[in-house]
Amino acid sequence: MKALLIIYHTMTGGTLQMAQAAAEGAATEAGLQVRLLRAPDAGPDDLLAADGYLFATPENLAAISGLMKDFFDRSYYAVLERLNGRPYASLICAGSDGQNAARQIERIATGWRLKPIAPPLIVCTHAQSPEDILRPKTIDAAGLRACRDIGAAMAAGLVLGVF
Repeated sequence: MKALLIIYHTMTGGTLQMAQAAAEGAATEAGLQVRLLRAPDAGPDDLLAADGYLFATPENLAAISGLMKDFFDRSYYAVLERLNGRPYASLICAGSDGQNAARQIERIATGWRLKPIAPPLIVCTHAQSPEDILRPKTIDAAGLRACRDIGAAMAAGLVLGVF
């Protein structure tokens, strides 16, 4: 059985909604185990046990969240040269453009020699004031549908051996 690992961090709930939607999309595929883990709870063994990855993070100060970075810092060298060729995609809950967070994940994935299955999915909440940034987020239907679609595409590709 193939395994998809979805690693996420959230502070205001938006990224969790995105990760859960991707997991729902992936769960429609028979023959696939889907694991949804918070970044502080994930590590090298989880990466090694999976066949593909979705990395979901908020954009914090134009970067991936600190706890997502901590996950990558704790895991990077322990799995280097051991994940080559595995597929991944990224989901970013952004207040502005999310591009730098996407670039950070892309650079890490390139170092691990992962292959992207889709461009980064950036859902912009347009939260710019301190109150809006700290307020709980609600991802709109279109954003959640796009997350489900990426989860479903990753699942189908893993099960069918496309990736």
